[in-house]
Amino acid sequence: MTRPMTFTERARREQIIECTIELISSKGYRGTSLSAIAERAGISKAAVLYHFSSKDNLAQAALEQVFQQFGDYVRERVEQQPDARSAVTAYVRAMVEYQSAHRRDVRLITEVLLDDAGGTKLRTPGSHDAGDRWQALAALLADGQRAGELRAFDTQAVALAIGGAIDGVVAHWLSHPELDLDAAAGELERFVLAAIT
Repeated sequence: MTRPMTFTERARREQIIECTIELISSKGYRGTSLSAIAERAGISKAAVLYHFSSKDNLAQAALEQVFQQFGDYVRERVEQQPDARSAVTAYVRAMVEYQSAHRRDVRLITEVLLDDAGGTKLRTPGSHDAGDRWQALAALLADGQRAGELRAFDTQAVALAIGGAIDGVVAHWLSHPELDLDAAAGELERFVLAAIT
């Protein structure tokens, strides 16, 4: 049985994760070392390794924290909606808004998940793979179909298509920051409504 962490241990872990997010988002996954994380946190490399046994484990913990915050943000906005159409457009808007406001989180996600020279191979398949990533959206779409508010379609395929559209807009904005992301989110909402109703 593992003993519960003390307040100090929890605070230290949070500090290490925060430093990891900062460094990976600015220097990239490959450009971030455990020594650099330790230096940023003002502790020894051994202290980092005490809390996280490897760079991969630390990066995974940082990724999980970012996904948790991201998911909470989207879920809170979706749950406030009165119907399926509103819930789906709130989902789209919240996905774009969060990424717009948390650019470093987007960079961390990209850096930790994509680990090949071409940036196309997922490092950590499973809970973060493309199919699972859009399950919440597919469930929203299915709920709307059951309520008779959305037309009949393959919810998995449409969730992947909507997710790809969101990713495409955000990826373009990351490399072309002059893009009016708010206007693009509005166009995405209209595009999605046309596809599902």
